Amino acid sequence: MLNKIDFSAYLDFSTVDPEKIKTATLQTLGMTAGSLLLVFILGLVLGLVLYETNGKNTKLAKFFYWFVSILVNVFRSVPFIILIVLLIPVTKALVGKIMGPTAALPALIISAAPFYARMVEIGFREIDKGVIEAAEAMGANKFQVIYKVLLPESLPAIVSGITVTAISLVGYTAMAGVIGAGGLGNLAYLEGFQRNQMGVTVVATFIILVIVFAIQLLGDFAVKKNRQALILN
Repeated sequence: MLNKIDFSAYLDFSTVDPEKIKTATLQTLGMTAGSLLLVFILGLVLGLVLYETNGKNTKLAKFFYWFVSILVNVFRSVPFIILIVLLIPVTKALVGKIMGPTAALPALIISAAPFYARMVEIGFREIDKGVIEAAEAMGANKFQVIYKVLLPESLPAIVSGITVTAISLVGYTAMAGVIGAGGLGNLAYLEGFQRNQMGVTVVATFIILVIVFAIQLLGDFAVKKNRQALILN
């Protein structure tokens, strides 16, 4: 006979400290927003490099594509919980400590930027080649093609990609919290699971879900607006 599951512990919110919840939520939002900005910039640059060098016949282009592609594939493939441990010496050298929200940023950025770079590259590839050729035929140089054609035409895909990446980052912050980065993951594990205060874990999980849904709604809204703008133009 299986023992009956006691759900009462999950509904006991008497141990929930509003101040700790507030602090942990701000830490999670801070880690997500802080890393997302650099992930967006690095991912955009790496995705552009992959797109521009893919299929080119020059040795330099082939080398750049090979080198960047390997970096992207390696860091995209390593599980985050392992990556954050491997990067402890790098983290300590960059931020001077290995604990706290700031210490989680290098691992968050290095893990998410390659993932976003691939999404950016895919977004660029989906652009109609005729649009690019038309711009070049009118005398547009490489910078103008990137600024006036590639980025505007792929903006819905870029926004959709950064939305998915932001949601992944929220999950990464929870994993980082388990090994001392702070945030809602840290609170759910240490205060909730380790101390058998399941109400704390439930509240922390609920707030993470709210953050994820809010990011998805904002991302969907932005994608819809960008697509409407492209149609009107």
